[in-house]
Amino acid sequence: MRVIVSLEHHFDRTPDGVVWTQTQFPYRFWQRYLEVFDQVRVVARVRNAPRAAPDWQRADGRHVSFAAIPEYLGPRQYLMRFRQIRAAARSAIGADDAVILRVSSQIASLLYPLLRRDGRPYGVEVVSDPYDVFAPGSVRHPLRPFFRWLFPRRLRQHCAGAVAACYVTEQALQRRYPCPSFSVAASDVELPDEAIVPAPRSLRASGAACRLIFVGTLGQLYKAPDVLIDAVALCVRDGVDLTLTLLGDGKHRVELEARAHALGIADRVTFRGQVTAGAAVRAELDAADLFVLPSRQEGMPRAMIEAMARALPCIGSTVGGIPELLPPEDLAPPGDVAALAQVIREMVASPERMAHASARNLERARAFAESRLRAQRLAFFQRVREQTEAWIAHRRASTGWQARRRALP
Repeated sequence: MRVIVSLEHHFDRTPDGVVWTQTQFPYRFWQRYLEVFDQVRVVARVRNAPRAAPDWQRADGRHVSFAAIPEYLGPRQYLMRFRQIRAAARSAIGADDAVILRVSSQIASLLYPLLRRDGRPYGVEVVSDPYDVFAPGSVRHPLRPFFRWLFPRRLRQHCAGAVAACYVTEQALQRRYPCPSFSVAASDVELPDEAIVPAPRSLRASGAACRLIFVGTLGQLYKAPDVLIDAVALCVRDGVDLTLTLLGDGKHRVELEARAHALGIADRVTFRGQVTAGAAVRAELDAADLFVLPSRQEGMPRAMIEAMARALPCIGSTVGGIPELLPPEDLAPPGDVAALAQVIREMVASPERMAHASARNLERARAFAESRLRAQRLAFFQRVREQTEAWIAHRRASTGWQARRRALP
């Protein structure tokens, strides 16, 4: 059986037809589905590229193919290309395919009415919370309040109608978007053995600047890099010796660089740009002392878990799955610059606290080793397959009965 998986991600396709990813979802990611399904067809945005950069990762491969959705960025382009996008998404599903929607997602919203019309079973992988995505400050759009009402409502419908749900959080997303049929908790993050260091960090030497690191997109302000830069400026003003490295790129980078300059900390803030997932990101994490992710929205943050696996002390916000990873003393309310600065000051001032956080975070990260998540995920896949097979059998039996009835004299 083939499974259709829809998701919101940008892939690149070179003239030879090969599909590439610059960040997440390489071919290795899709192999997890092949433990239960025979083939995977990915429904996502695919743009044409003249050549692959050396650090890109191949996304397609044996038994994994792509159904390309026309490229769009933002609501305006989406509306302009709506008919082509909808047609491409719906034509990707065959009569006997299983369907899994990674939500929340605009592509999933296009497929949902078709699935409901046909009574077709489908599964959902709940990876983000649109209520937090469209929180004040996260997105600059005049329709943000409307989107914050509409998209959570849609996600509740998608989860309520699914035959199975796999949540990346243990409790947070389940509470807002329940699936009454069947659900498991299995983070989307799988850590290979080489991603997890063998031991916690030792006490940080005093006298050197504490090196903060942030990993996240600068294409939107979901991850709140603006709040972090403001908090670092407050700490520096109060005499705390800090530097900040930001991994990630996007349209807000120029204004964030200007923000650091206006606050007088441009010499302390380094914008590293897009860094290839894997060894390159791990090297940056290993060179840092403290990971900070003050997100305005989250599901289960991959970047934070990867930092914890490198035994980094971490600071986050009180949204999504972050409180499932960190204790309250390492959290600040989203958007609260003063509170974030205070947590940073307290953490940096105590080498013992940082050493304790290092050990605790490393132990927590070990729960995300590939072997520990596999059973929950396979149960979810198997449920989707079984329900789809039952639906196909019922449809064929019904069709056969109708054909026999029409053949009667």
